[in-house]
Amino acid sequence: MGVRWCPLPGGHGGQHGKILMDESFGEALRRLRGTRSLRDVAHLANCGKSYVSDLEQDRKAPSPAMAAALDEALGADGELRTLAAVPPRASLSAQAAALQAGLLDALAAGPLTAMSIEEVEYAVARHGRATRIRPEREQLPELIADFADLNRLLAHRHPAPVRRRLTVAAAQMSGLMALTLLKLGDPAACKWWRTGRAAAAAAEDRTALSWMYAQEAYQLYYGGDLYGAVELAVRARHLAGGLPCVGPALAAPLEARAHARLGRREETDIALRAGEAALERLDSELRTGSAFGYSESQLRFHAGNAWTHLHQTGRARAEQERALELYPLGDHTDRAFIGLDQAMCYAIDGDLATAAAHATATIVALPQEHRSPLIIYRARELADRVPGARTLPEGTVLREVLALPAGEG
Repeated sequence: MGVRWCPLPGGHGGQHGKILMDESFGEALRRLRGTRSLRDVAHLANCGKSYVSDLEQDRKAPSPAMAAALDEALGADGELRTLAAVPPRASLSAQAAALQAGLLDALAAGPLTAMSIEEVEYAVARHGRATRIRPEREQLPELIADFADLNRLLAHRHPAPVRRRLTVAAAQMSGLMALTLLKLGDPAACKWWRTGRAAAAAAEDRTALSWMYAQEAYQLYYGGDLYGAVELAVRARHLAGGLPCVGPALAAPLEARAHARLGRREETDIALRAGEAALERLDSELRTGSAFGYSESQLRFHAGNAWTHLHQTGRARAEQERALELYPLGDHTDRAFIGLDQAMCYAIDGDLATAAAHATATIVALPQEHRSPLIIYRARELADRVPGARTLPEGTVLREVLALPAGEG
């Protein structure tokens, strides 16, 4: 069944005086045909008379092109196009969804107001903030839905300044898709980095492109491609030039962490100082908890991680403690990473039992919905790098916790 607009009693016509009733495409076609003959309608729509008859009897489903032709021929104002988009015997919720999609398409055709663009940019910024506190599986459906709406807007022609802002928003949303999929362990994240870079380049926005390369460097870093991570981090800093933007502030500490894992102490120190300088140059609204910002808490976490890799546990602990003071309690992901770094410092200093116990406590304290594959991977990596803990009771408990199915522990 489809959706029929029926005049309200005493109404004066138009959609403001109508109510919704169940109706199929064929029923609507018969109603709209009125006193016209099948031959007349077939002539207007450039099709066969028997085909129109089959449509009216719901023996055949119209193609989108034929539905559009009949809609125009009968002056249906989009009603037949909408009904054709609804599968036969669709539920009322499916009918409502089809109507909503049709309205979005009509609005997307423009012209877009300044407030329309601001709403798009606000949605992007809101998703950026949500990455710090919301579980990835919970955020992903909403991210996809908002991106679909943005894609509708991009499918239409708009003035150059409007299209540029929409394209920048698409680049940022692509980056958020990549980040979310990365945390979920989905290899499709790689494709979204490429899409985001293409959008940022199309908009000729150096700050967005710099941010994209900096974020993509994290994918390579966590995937073990340390040289590739350094290359992309350097690219991010180069693209920004002298602009005070998030890209360099995000890239330099990541570069430091990659150098640290490669045992390059001098390069690590230089990159961390570059990160400090880049952070100092950021405006206050960019030094915030968002995927599109960078804060001192993040720098302290990243610096602590770098010093941990270089086995400088004293310097690492100072950075870790400061980071935990600055991070809000709701930022579960980074606080968990810091906890695992603290566990590694215990192991480096030879206290394997405390290392295993601290890692276990970090995972157990983490809400189940925030135990992303990336965090569990990091915890298993730690357990593998501390083989001596295997013979200890604390090590056994850690392995048991990490072996639990999702939803337990």
